[in-house]
Amino acid sequence: MNENLNKLIMYHQIQKMSREGWSKSRISEFLGINWRTVTKYLEMSEEDYLAFIEAQGNRQKVLTPYEGFVKIKLDKYPDTKAAQIHDWLKEHYPDFPEVTPKTVYNFVMWVRQRHNIPIPDSQREYSIVEELAYGKQAQVDFGEYNMRDGQGKRVKVYFFTMVLSRSRFKFAFHSLTPFTSALTVHAHIKAFEYFGGIPKEIVYDQDKVLLVNENLGNLILTEVFQAFVQAMPFEPVFCRKADPQSKGKVENVVKYVKYNFLYNRPFSDIETLNQECLEWLSRTANGMPHSVTMEKPKDQLHIEQEHLLEIPPYTFDEPEPVFPVRKHNVVLYKKNWYTVPEGTYKDRGTQVTILAQEGELVIKDMSGRHLATHEISFGRGRLISNTDHKRDKSKKIDGLMLDVAVLFPDNDSALIYLERIRKEKQRYARDQFQYIRKCVERANADIAGKTLRCCMDNGIYDAKDFEAVLDMYLEQSKTDGRTVTELKQVSLTINKKIAEITPNTSNIMDYEKIMKN
Repeated sequence: MNENLNKLIMYHQIQKMSREGWSKSRISEFLGINWRTVTKYLEMSEEDYLAFIEAQGNRQKVLTPYEGFVKIKLDKYPDTKAAQIHDWLKEHYPDFPEVTPKTVYNFVMWVRQRHNIPIPDSQREYSIVEELAYGKQAQVDFGEYNMRDGQGKRVKVYFFTMVLSRSRFKFAFHSLTPFTSALTVHAHIKAFEYFGGIPKEIVYDQDKVLLVNENLGNLILTEVFQAFVQAMPFEPVFCRKADPQSKGKVENVVKYVKYNFLYNRPFSDIETLNQECLEWLSRTANGMPHSVTMEKPKDQLHIEQEHLLEIPPYTFDEPEPVFPVRKHNVVLYKKNWYTVPEGTYKDRGTQVTILAQEGELVIKDMSGRHLATHEISFGRGRLISNTDHKRDKSKKIDGLMLDVAVLFPDNDSALIYLERIRKEKQRYARDQFQYIRKCVERANADIAGKTLRCCMDNGIYDAKDFEAVLDMYLEQSKTDGRTVTELKQVSLTINKKIAEITPNTSNIMDYEKIMKN
């Protein structure tokens, strides 16, 4: 009877909330029931609902014969899961019906309610601990978050957080790449400078960035982090695995960074993000009263700084900021786009380092090879480009000329022809050769040879004109209906002196006359 009364109260509560303007999803969330149940109850009159619960009460449950077995097990082992009860039933009753795990779960919960067998509360008990002394401890953790840039594209950022346990004064540092030991050391140094000192101990997770492995309970630090710890006066403390409560203060800071600072914030570049973060820390994270201490962290910092250890001199190489390369071979730096050589972009993981010095931007790949140097632009949304970046520099000009020559049936004649272009258009020889290569690659050996002979006979030494002649022969081959053979590379043996030969000059004939021949 009490069960039906509770159900009726639930029904009237749903009806009342709906009349007050609550949405179905909000009612569902508030009452902890499925939104489909809310919809079903709202569609019923009170008479319909009373008939519904009466029919449910009289309905025979398929697992009713097993009620006694389940009750005995739950009385003896009240913390037993429904899944284990299901297994026991199949083990003790070979003819146990084939039902879904959900059916067994519902039945077990019904038995618990009917016989008042609650699930024991096995959760860890928490209590407010006394505040630590000023300068005693800081806590460190890492996080990551998916942001969106101005074009709506996803940008994943990684961040490091440190909080002073007593004053709750916080620091955060962001990166476009996952934190390495070296980058973590860099973030520590920035945090110490921001705090104005070092706490006596710092609490960490057992993170692979800081630890190589655990050897029979002995934690082995990475080489980089070990050197850092030895040079600094603090003691590292690693909490137990799967025990985030040991550093709950910084766990809350990670959530705070995600949902108060990063949430719905557009991404421009990593330096701007870190600057915006410092402003947010000053304005909000450290500028607003803490919910537990009721004090502003920045006010408490003045007290805590008196108990922090002095930062010793250090000589750590500061890692250069890392930036992603976009598919158009450009890098975004402080809201301006800077070009890098064509072919730099390989995939979404392509990255470069950028160093700003003396008004110039020096861009290098991850191996340290120089890619570009640009004058820093102080505008916004500008493209700072170098036309030289669009050229193929993978091979020197001599090598490129040989590569093009082997595409023709007569390699020697081709090399003489290309050498003439090189002399006449010395500044644009590379562009000319690349254009001719693209033209020849869409033709066959016969047409390539005819085009070369025609151009040499008529003194045509320009890639665009070469293309026009080649297109003419391609059109003729279509109308002739002749089969063509695919162009294959021909082995090239060229006399070293060929490059020095100057071909006989020919008068450039009228272009229309060439097309008619």
